Amino acid sequence: QVQTVESGGGLVQPGGSLRLSCAASGSIFSIYAMGWYRQAPGKQRDLVARVASGGSTNYADSVKGRFTISRDNANNTLYLQMNSLKPEDTAVYYCNTYPGVRYPWGQGTQVTVSS
Repeated sequence: QVQTVESGGGLVQPGGSLRLSCAASGSIFSIYAMGWYRQAPGKQRDLVARVASGGSTNYADSVKGRFTISRDNANNTLYLQMNSLKPEDTAVYYCNTYPGVRYPWGQGTQVTVSS
């Protein structure tokens, strides 16, 4: 059964850091580009960062210079290092393939940035 399990979220003050992890099952992880998506209350789910199977990366303008996406194909794990967090980064964060969703959406991990 293919699935993703996101972890690492929490409550952090503005300016703080968090590192998210996504453990993905199945053989498709190493084949496809992977992305971190986020959904704030009342808003649509948006892509914030993606990494190709070979490692090239791309970021939404809102997180460029603050977030770093990386992947470990040997262990089917995706990471998102988030620095200089802002209140507007508050959302549930999910991982999935890009483009196109190939995993069922996981439960996500809540990130709350607040003083």
